Amino acid sequence: MGPLGPGPNGPINEQEQVDKEMMIEYINTFKDVLTRENKMCHFTASSWIVNKQRTKVLMIYHNIYQSWAWTGGHSDGDENLLHVALKEAKEETGLKNLKVLKQDIYSLEIVTVDCHIKRGKFIPSHLHLDCCYLFEADENEPLRIKEDENSGVKWIDIEKATEVTNEPKMIPIYQKLNDKLGIWRKQN
Repeated sequence: MGPLGPGPNGPINEQEQVDKEMMIEYINTFKDVLTRENKMCHFTASSWIVNKQRTKVLMIYHNIYQSWAWTGGHSDGDENLLHVALKEAKEETGLKNLKVLKQDIYSLEIVTVDCHIKRGKFIPSHLHLDCCYLFEADENEPLRIKEDENSGVKWIDIEKATEVTNEPKMIPIYQKLNDKLGIWRKQN
């Protein structure tokens, strides 16, 4: 699942440190955290997709959450979360060419998911143990929606990412991703 430990790829703040500790505890407690069989918590992988100039982020309008959001999805048993994030980003945006900017996990967060109906089935409230990866894409590459999951795909000015979401819990996450991008740019 990539490095969850200390060092240059480890947690950047207290939220990530605490979430990392909880993720490790869940891994050690449950044998099924890579699948949705675990109704309490399971791993997901998301992506922060930026343009070459690092001035825009690609977001989707998520049908369930009715909000502009990052791309991502459930690991569904795949322990290679970078692969999951890449696959989901391509499926949800129509992009064919994504450049991995950082092989290691870019950001860690445990995200609460309220109960909802998905494809006619009740999904109870649970936790997503999310590992986010950083990608780059050409903003001129054609985009398309994935009708069963989103109803919009567009490039958004990176500073506006926190403004376009309708999910208050995602504002500090998207702000952290942008802050990390500033740090990452200085190092690379």
